Amino acid sequence: MKYTFISVPALGDKQNTYLNIKGKLTEYAQVYKLNIPEFKIGTLDALVLLSDDLVKYDTVFEQSVNKTADMLSTLLKGQKVSLQDQLLVNDKTIDQYISTFQWNTMKYRTDKSLQETTATLSQEVTAIDNVMKTKLNIYTQNKNALQTLQRKQTGNLSVRNLNGIVKKQHCVLNSEFLITIIVAVPKSLYKQWNNTYETLTSMVVPRSSVKIAEDEEFGLFTVTVFKKIADEFCHKAREERFIPRDFTYDEGALQTQQRELEEASATEREQQAELLRLCKTNFSETFAAWLHLKALRVFVESVLRYGLPPDFCSVAIAAQPKFEKKVDDTMVAQYGRLGGVHGQAMMKNDHHEELLDHDLQSVNDSSYRPYVQFELQFEYERR
Repeated sequence: MKYTFISVPALGDKQNTYLNIKGKLTEYAQVYKLNIPEFKIGTLDALVLLSDDLVKYDTVFEQSVNKTADMLSTLLKGQKVSLQDQLLVNDKTIDQYISTFQWNTMKYRTDKSLQETTATLSQEVTAIDNVMKTKLNIYTQNKNALQTLQRKQTGNLSVRNLNGIVKKQHCVLNSEFLITIIVAVPKSLYKQWNNTYETLTSMVVPRSSVKIAEDEEFGLFTVTVFKKIADEFCHKAREERFIPRDFTYDEGALQTQQRELEEASATEREQQAELLRLCKTNFSETFAAWLHLKALRVFVESVLRYGLPPDFCSVAIAAQPKFEKKVDDTMVAQYGRLGGVHGQAMMKNDHHEELLDHDLQSVNDSSYRPYVQFELQFEYERR
């Protein structure tokens, strides 16, 4: 999705200029009016400074739009919905919003200076970015906590939570001297375990090992030892590549674990839904702000390029696939004269030796055109 915003002198007749451009490009592109109101202009020196600032803000706004779209794409992953259908601006598709663009005079009053309007746009996008960053951090923390709990429910017997696997009858409870140790033994070491567990240390209860569970990689064994040698036994077991599990039987642990998982899941779902709503709303807000900023850039550059009073026609052009160069060539052929010597050189596909300083800078900028031109490109299809 790519749009080119172009402004050319209107010579007192904006409608006729618009129809002329549309007629020249009708076979290659859709052409829409870019309705830009007149603003309080101030001094030309201030406009030059503002022009430089607008370039920086344009990049920041674009990054904000892309970050929000990427976040929305991530949240929608796995859902049977089209990302394109979720990327709406004021309840319109992006194309509809651009093709019917009207300056929002309620939010961005035209009786304010251009600098004030730019500051308002910037503050709005910065505030949105800060809110999104905070909400995303909270959601990420809770999602990570949920994943940690979920991992305890899965994995092999060497890592997963043992509540619900180890039963009351598997353990020696309330003994002053004895304790039951739970050990995950690789299947390939079953024989070694059965032959050695009684002699790993002293004070191991003979024939106390029982296999209570098994998965594809490990068997889960109990062994009863005297409490005072429990740490030594675990150390010796690790040396033999057995895996003692840190487990204490608790009758209410399974219910607690399940409750924590349910609460974490509910919290994650609620925060995901909230973040999804925020992404949709703030994508609309940041994209609208971005297009208003583009309109400001067109206005400022048109005044700097064509002078006062403002008398220009601005359009939004959506070239058909593979016709971008044809559109560009057509516009250069029609308005190359606006660039003076350099414009004539572009029309003739030639380079002139004697150019003004401004034109010399333009030669080094491949995006330069004899008229005002900016682009807006948003590649949501790749997301």
